[in-house]
Amino acid sequence: MRKTFYAAAAMAAAAALTLSACGGDSGSESTGSAEGDGEKIRIGIKYDQPGLGFDEGGSFSGFDVDVAKYVANELGYSEDQIKFEESPSAQRENMLENDQVDMIFATYSITDTRKEKVGFAGPYFVAGQDLLVRSDNNDIKGPEDLNGKNLCSVTGSTSAQKIKDTLASDVNLMEQPSYAECVTAMQGGSIDAVTTDDIILAGLASTEANKGQFKVVGNTFSEEQYGVGIPKDSDKCEDINAAIQKMIDSGAWEEAIKKNTEGADYTFNAELNPPTPAACA
Repeated sequence: MRKTFYAAAAMAAAAALTLSACGGDSGSESTGSAEGDGEKIRIGIKYDQPGLGFDEGGSFSGFDVDVAKYVANELGYSEDQIKFEESPSAQRENMLENDQVDMIFATYSITDTRKEKVGFAGPYFVAGQDLLVRSDNNDIKGPEDLNGKNLCSVTGSTSAQKIKDTLASDVNLMEQPSYAECVTAMQGGSIDAVTTDDIILAGLASTEANKGQFKVVGNTFSEEQYGVGIPKDSDKCEDINAAIQKMIDSGAWEEAIKKNTEGADYTFNAELNPPTPAACA
């Protein structure tokens, strides 16, 4: 009888030790490599671009954000496993090279110079330089109509200078620290037009404060392929491309654009969009 008791106690202790060993880390965040298994995916976005990547007190919105969430979900990550990181334009390559983020969705144009340092999937959108004007302005239909007009862009941008150099030599260039301040100046009447990528302009015009007041001219004169920035040695390019294509085919891609540009009187360039993701290198 006593032997049976001791044997049962020993077996129970062994079982308890086994359970303890298996469950000791159950409360900690997974650091394993299995996607979607409790680990986070770090995604770089803009925090200051309404309609694309915008931080509303810790709640993130915009077209880039919606595409990022869709792609992450297809890669096996739920929304609460996404950790959004602010990725200013000047820091994007460094953030990927230094393993600060896993992917970047931040109006990140694919260029040969950038491809020397980082990889790209996509594109998931093809933007073009355009003009934002007041909704009642019917005089400016393209950059050639800007002679004698006041054109605003952000300090350090080359987009307005490009118009002066090649399309409207008599345009008056004005700079502001941000596109939002350009729009405010246009509200006040000191600016006739604002220039940058069309979907960025549409995002600015779609904010609650600006709805109905402005329109994107819809006459693009450049081509910017927005890609998903990834580390150069990443093996995720094909999976990301498949997710982008699925988003496009399902109709979710167009729904995301409409939702994030509502009130901006904006239509994307249908000759370039939706794009077909390029073959991975």
